[in-house]
Amino acid sequence: MNDGQVAFERFIHLDSTKRGELCMAQRILIIEDEQPIAELLEYALKQEGYETGIALTGGDGIRLAETERPDMVLIDWMLPDCSGIDLCRMFTRKYRMPILMLTARSRTDDKVQGLEAGADDYITKPFEMREVLMRIKAVLRRVERCSGQEKPLSLPGGLCIRPQEMSVTLNGRPVELTPREFELLLYLLHRPGRVLTRAMLLEELWGYEYAGDSRTVDTHIQRLRKKLGSTVNIETVFGVGYKYVP
Repeated sequence: MNDGQVAFERFIHLDSTKRGELCMAQRILIIEDEQPIAELLEYALKQEGYETGIALTGGDGIRLAETERPDMVLIDWMLPDCSGIDLCRMFTRKYRMPILMLTARSRTDDKVQGLEAGADDYITKPFEMREVLMRIKAVLRRVERCSGQEKPLSLPGGLCIRPQEMSVTLNGRPVELTPREFELLLYLLHRPGRVLTRAMLLEELWGYEYAGDSRTVDTHIQRLRKKLGSTVNIETVFGVGYKYVP
């Protein structure tokens, strides 16, 4: 039995009520070169009420993303015509959609590389279908929560944040943030002066225990600092976490 079949067998034994709770009428693009796994994901997502699209190559994934503008993309690390990491970087630059990386690589360095490329989450194969569904739901819920906040925020130094549009500008120029970076920024700004531990940020923003890997938080903080410069003062509390100092 292959990985896809194992995951499918686990999925079909989920309680139907629990599966029904995950239903969301949103579109998810699956870019995965192993057709059995792609079809397994498509079947499970459709059972939850999602609309789906499948691309077996990076090139097809780019075309579908352009024409269908999905709410979320699942990208396999190893694709026949390109690297999933390179594809993730390109999508991050061009679109606002959240990205979930799928890969057999499980080393911490690989996870960090995926996150640095702009992925919002990362899951290794073989996977539990229930975990994939819950992570998708959590990411989409966080994106909705950010966009549901209506009041724009203006900070000294020319930084303007518009939650409804999930957009950030610095002195009138757009700053490209991934959905996870955007959420992390808002979370920090709404808690000025408060020390936020890495464990707290993992639990609140990622919604689960991220294998105890605090580098996930560190990577996102580093990316925010790089993109925003000194406009947002995010201080490191050594051995604990971070805090935003207005």
